[in-house]
Amino acid sequence: MFGMGFLKHGKALLACAVIALSASSAMAEQGATLKTVKERGQLLCGAHPGRYGFAAPDAKGRWVGFEVDLCRAIAAAIFGDGEKVKFVALSSQQRFPAIQSGEVDVLPRNTTATLTRDTALGLNFSPPVFYTGLGFLVRKDAGVKSIEELNGAVICMAPGSTTEQSVARIFAQRNLKYTPIVIENNKELASAYVAGRCDALAKDRDALPGVRVYDAPNPDDHVILDGTYSKEPLALAVRHGDDQWYDIVKWVMYGLMEAEENGIGQANADTMLKSSDPYVRDMLGVTGDFGAKLGLDNKWLYSAVKSVGSYKDIYERHFGAGTPLPLPRGVNKPWTDGGLLYGLPIK
Repeated sequence: MFGMGFLKHGKALLACAVIALSASSAMAEQGATLKTVKERGQLLCGAHPGRYGFAAPDAKGRWVGFEVDLCRAIAAAIFGDGEKVKFVALSSQQRFPAIQSGEVDVLPRNTTATLTRDTALGLNFSPPVFYTGLGFLVRKDAGVKSIEELNGAVICMAPGSTTEQSVARIFAQRNLKYTPIVIENNKELASAYVAGRCDALAKDRDALPGVRVYDAPNPDDHVILDGTYSKEPLALAVRHGDDQWYDIVKWVMYGLMEAEENGIGQANADTMLKSSDPYVRDMLGVTGDFGAKLGLDNKWLYSAVKSVGSYKDIYERHFGAGTPLPLPRGVNKPWTDGGLLYGLPIK
């Protein structure tokens, strides 16, 4: 009898050992990208050279914008310091070679997640962080009220973008004709429209208010046509081949969404460390080892939120009612408020 009991006890101990070993191996091994970023001492973020509200240097040369803050959140999660990031301005055609070659570690830059970019370009995408779609800016005195009235128009747009593809598709669907003027430089593109080289400017709809307010001499002379003509889920891209790095970028984005959903923001991050809610305590690294599973400090999300705030804080900072470019959140609200943002559980 003793022998059988010892055998059963031994099997139980062995099972516990296997479980413990499995749990240990679930902790993230430091991948090549994280190691490189840590050794360099800063994150390299591929940014739009000048899209108002999303990414642009301010008058003092400091980068500001919605996507800028997403990169600062990643830097804060890694270093505990959101300032340890360098922004690399990239044109629409430069952006993919830059992330593929390792010139940058992560690529926001108003990039739409698509099947071809995911596969043929060898990229992984974070969850969408901003939902927008194709829109058109036209001169008010042209009297254009709908896309059908742009039949035969000259349309300015950027090359190498989903905008080019979407314009071609929606005009073909409606049997409409147009002449494209494709300009790589973002500033020159806006200037070409303002100067009257084209009848309409095609861009992500949420980028058009910036052109109207900052590039046009008189914003009231220009209107954005009603309607959104494509799906453009903007997301952060990383290279294939480094799952740990993909996990970090992905979960920082989910974390910012979860912070909003759970009432955690930049202003109350310290107070929330004392929350009695076990989930909030796990999120902020008071308990649990979720940071270690990513290869980061367990306060990774606290550091990100303390540095730039929750998704809501970031959105309100750049597109809120008190900003020069107020944009209703629309579908960029949490799912609990009728939107599409859905942070996965940090468990």
